[in-house]
Amino acid sequence: MNENLVNQFQKLPEYLGAHIELSAYALGLGILFSVPIAVLIAKCKPLRWPVLTAAGIIQTIPSLALLALMVPLIGFGFRSALFALLLYSILPILRNTVTGIAQVDPALTEAGRGMGMTPMQLLMKVELPLAAPMVIAGIRTATVWVVGIATLATPVGQTCLGNYIFSGLQTQNWTAVLFGCVAAASLAVILDALIALAEVAASQRSTSKGIIAVLGLVIVIGGGWASPLLKPAQEGRVIRIGSKGFTEQYVLGRLIANRVQDAGFGVDVSESLGSTVAFDALRTNQIDVYVDYSGTVWANYMKREDMASGPEVLAAVDQWLEEEHGIKCLGPLGFENTYAVAMRRDRAESLGITTIDDLAGYAPDMVMGGDYEFFNRPEWYNLRDTYRLAFKRLMNFDASLMYQAVADGEVDAITAFSTDGRITAFDLTTLSDTRHVFPPYDAVLMLSPEASRDPQLVRALKPLISSINVEMMRKANQIVDVDSQTVQEAADMLDEQIGNHP
Repeated sequence: MNENLVNQFQKLPEYLGAHIELSAYALGLGILFSVPIAVLIAKCKPLRWPVLTAAGIIQTIPSLALLALMVPLIGFGFRSALFALLLYSILPILRNTVTGIAQVDPALTEAGRGMGMTPMQLLMKVELPLAAPMVIAGIRTATVWVVGIATLATPVGQTCLGNYIFSGLQTQNWTAVLFGCVAAASLAVILDALIALAEVAASQRSTSKGIIAVLGLVIVIGGGWASPLLKPAQEGRVIRIGSKGFTEQYVLGRLIANRVQDAGFGVDVSESLGSTVAFDALRTNQIDVYVDYSGTVWANYMKREDMASGPEVLAAVDQWLEEEHGIKCLGPLGFENTYAVAMRRDRAESLGITTIDDLAGYAPDMVMGGDYEFFNRPEWYNLRDTYRLAFKRLMNFDASLMYQAVADGEVDAITAFSTDGRITAFDLTTLSDTRHVFPPYDAVLMLSPEASRDPQLVRALKPLISSINVEMMRKANQIVDVDSQTVQEAADMLDEQIGNHP
């Protein structure tokens, strides 16, 4: 069997188990929350419209945005993902339960009253049993929604089948992307079929079909919960390592994991985190260590717009992190990964463009591409205003796709990363930033307030400081992005070159 495919199967128990656990909790809480409210508004018509409208408005919020909004309100990881999915599960269950109760034949409820039934007895013995097929249909819809949306929980720090998709997309590992899609779709189809069987059982009053449906759900959900137990237990304290959603971060995360494991710690790596999510998780001790960039801290978190030299930025960042958040900046890794404006070499040469100043004259007839974050970052506003760039159109890309976009001529220029191996692979040229708009972007190793007080962890990571030059990092990125080797192989290559194991 293909080694890449084997690697995906090895990750399946952890990713599938976490995905099932998250989905099951969200659906269970959604049912417990929605059904009582549905009963209330079914009986109290003035409440029906505002409650259903509020649930509908929640449904219109883009799922990834809702997940991100939960992080500052609730926290990093499982809790934020769970609450967002709970909100998404409400509408179909709520609406179908209300509709099911409303459609009960009034003659039946009147007959129940004639027999002396109390309102609670009518509800439990007449209305809910008759509405059960409609209620289960709502649960069925909510299940498909929740299982699908749960794949987007990766950027907020929750392990799920989305880990395949996000990391595979960034590293152009299409086997991983397809594997994650198939796994998520298969889970949704299986759960949908089992709940559909429960719906048939309710409408036909079939005990046998109901038992089969329940047993099937118990096996799937129970198997998902049990699958992480197949993973070998880790000894010692587990160090939680974070990484953002691009190749370099995946490689550095695995490199840190190598060093941490060599020092006798267990590891838990959270990948594909958003920039703000990773930083907030570090300062609140929800992850222990990750690599960020001095320019990102300077511009995004410190809100500095002035320019300074690399050493000055590093010193200011170090002091601010310690004083404001208790975060320890262990030091720079030895390379800088700055933003750079890149074009296809042949196109730039034909137009005589070598600097961003040169590009400004052609910008009104050009399309500029950038990653998801760039056009909302302070660096873009500084670049645009300083060079007076007025492009015909701006296009956002996943970072893994924008290099191909400029190589294929879909866009004229992109905001590349200076250590990306695809600059060479796609024969791109980077334009000189003659006005020094971009701040220094030294890669720095940061420890959470709690982790910084662990001398054994500090000793394990100290040999990484000033140990990686830009050529080494670019080669590691190229191994993954161009040569299609694994992130772990790239991390091991770096590890071997650095040496100095603790």
